[in-house]
Amino acid sequence: MSDIHRGGCQCGAVRYQFQAPLRDIAHCHCSICRRSTGGILVTWITVPFEAFVWLQGEPARYASSTTCARYFCGSCGAHLALFTSLSPQSLDVTIATLDHPEQAPADRHIWTQSRLPWLTVDAQLPEEVQEHID
Repeated sequence: MSDIHRGGCQCGAVRYQFQAPLRDIAHCHCSICRRSTGGILVTWITVPFEAFVWLQGEPARYASSTTCARYFCGSCGAHLALFTSLSPQSLDVTIATLDHPEQAPADRHIWTQSRLPWLTVDAQLPEEVQEHID
């Protein structure tokens, strides 16, 4: 299987590509991800910053906290990526926007202290409780 992966938004206006293995994939339960996407969690893959490129279109950018910027399609609103200054060598990409998300199962849960109490997803995966950052 190739380590070149492509994805994009629902309307096709913004497309991206990265060259990296499909690993370091986490279900994020933080409240910021929930509010910014409208989902009950977001599944992310962390890829090296230099391995990622926007192929088509220019995503809109929103600073969701003092350390994070989120990238989304300005036309259809699809949430595509997240950059955090806490980890400037990498970029997080939403698994759901990959052309083949079925190839990228999560390997853990993160920000579990914010998990909705009625949600059960991949209970066999390890969990990481992070400290709160704004």
